[in-house]
Amino acid sequence: MLLRRVIEHVKAQNWFAVGLDFAIVVTGVFIGIQVANWNADRADIRRGEIYVQRLVDDLTIDLNRRRLGVDYYDEVNESGEHTIELLAHPSSDDKELVVRAYRSTEYNYDPHTRSTWDEIVSSGDLGLLPNRTVLDGLSLYFGAESANLMALEELRNSQYRARVRRTIPHRVQKAIRSGCSDMRDGDGNVIGFSRTCRLDVSDEDITAAANALRNDPELPSDLRYNFSYLSSSRLNMRGDIVILERVIGALSGEIYVSEAEAES
Repeated sequence: MLLRRVIEHVKAQNWFAVGLDFAIVVTGVFIGIQVANWNADRADIRRGEIYVQRLVDDLTIDLNRRRLGVDYYDEVNESGEHTIELLAHPSSDDKELVVRAYRSTEYNYDPHTRSTWDEIVSSGDLGLLPNRTVLDGLSLYFGAESANLMALEELRNSQYRARVRRTIPHRVQKAIRSGCSDMRDGDGNVIGFSRTCRLDVSDEDITAAANALRNDPELPSDLRYNFSYLSSSRLNMRGDIVILERVIGALSGEIYVSEAEAES
């Protein structure tokens, strides 16, 4: 329709009408492009808002796990310190020594909840995140996971852990794991050590295990060295908590602003 009208105006040499038609076409194209760009921008904003909410959910899970992890390894460390004291006294309580020595070898790791972050990175949507503080914090948190896990792996593979678990008889270890070890929530996550401690083995078995620990001259030095791994792991977790609290706070502020803008 418009093309036919332009042809007619050209034939009639009505250049003003031709110019007007051309201006209408250009304006229509410009408006169409602007609307498309606006729609794309709105889609990006909405996708960014969804990413933010998902990140807050993921990071809140991780924050709770890191807090539990700090408490857990603080107890592991405390058991190690208590073990040092118990080993120094030949008349110390046998059950206490065996349980504390075993608990000071415990290991637990909760991986980062990174599905949303990996999706953002793989799709090239980092630019949709709200600010540089958030991006830097997330990059630091997820980028440090390998190094943090390496420190925990050193703990799991330590000489002390191997020595204690080679020394305590298997049936005693089974009794500790059954009645005196980790507590778990409904999802199977470790949330700390059992507050009660019942060992379904004979006193003779416990005494034999305790004496074997006392008679190992390398055990105290291995335990002292193990504290360095514990210290690194606990510091890493506390560092994660600081980053997570800051990033979640920033992201939650973005959610609040976004909702407020939507209502206005």
